[in-house]
Amino acid sequence: MDCDKCGGAAVTHIAYSGLHLCEGCFSESVETRVRQRVREDGLLDESATPENPDTWVVGLSGGKDSVVLTRVLHDTFQEDSRVELVGLTIHEGIEGYRDASVEACRELVADLGLKHELVAYEEEFGVRMDDVATEDPEGMAPCAYCGVFRRDVLERYAEQLDADKLLTGHNLDDEAQTALMNFLEGDPAQIAKHFDASLGSFDDREAQETFVPRAKPLRDIPEKEVALYAHLNDLPAHITECPHASEAYRGEIADLLRELEENHPGTRHSIMAGYEQLAEAAADSLRGGADDLGDCDRCGAPTDRDVCRKCYLVDAVGGDVPAR
Repeated sequence: MDCDKCGGAAVTHIAYSGLHLCEGCFSESVETRVRQRVREDGLLDESATPENPDTWVVGLSGGKDSVVLTRVLHDTFQEDSRVELVGLTIHEGIEGYRDASVEACRELVADLGLKHELVAYEEEFGVRMDDVATEDPEGMAPCAYCGVFRRDVLERYAEQLDADKLLTGHNLDDEAQTALMNFLEGDPAQIAKHFDASLGSFDDREAQETFVPRAKPLRDIPEKEVALYAHLNDLPAHITECPHASEAYRGEIADLLRELEENHPGTRHSIMAGYEQLAEAAADSLRGGADDLGDCDRCGAPTDRDVCRKCYLVDAVGGDVPAR
């Protein structure tokens, strides 16, 4: 099959657009959509200068999504001194899993010449996820602990690195799954938080002096296209599922969306288009803002509780709470 754009040999068929694309046209398509999202979300501060650049910290796990995001952003802004990229990698303490992805991160940042920070749960909290998953004092899935710890580390180190933006590699499948889960769980407050955290315009977001603004520039790109881009461009991505991954409900939602997308191409895009409008309305209605947040009694982090969720869980697993 020939490429519909240039006539070369096609390497993929994009069902929701109907296009057959060759390697070069496919890669260009991914890059164009990421750059368009960067523009539409208003990531680049117009006041940024080479002397005072916008610092973007990228949550770099070494998986396909974060590696592709880092590569596309680097290629886009390598000649633009108004943007400084910093990779932030978290080692959760999972034997035989994270070490390989950390090496992928090191290889990528060395190749691109980027600043890189590596942070470990063991150093931050005195715990390793292997031990947390085994002991499980709260009777939760390991992902529930890990997600709370990861968000805390990303936020704290983004602040320490003086980040203007914190970017993560969530793709279209990730976002559509979250959207559908939030809707099916009937949780408008969570939908509002999801919008404020990473879907709204930076000009409209509140609490920016309290939290480093987040963005997801890959959120228009399906997971399979991210993986294909990484493969075609020979990127050092570590593509292996975490051995503790056990989000059964998300897995069911992922299977449902895959079937819907196969039978009705474009379903994920339609879900997100409608969801973002609903999420914005929910945020406008339910948003409390930074004024409703106090300081955690243990670590000083912003929270609507006396003790934040991270400190509660760190205590539960016998770790140490880091000072903020």
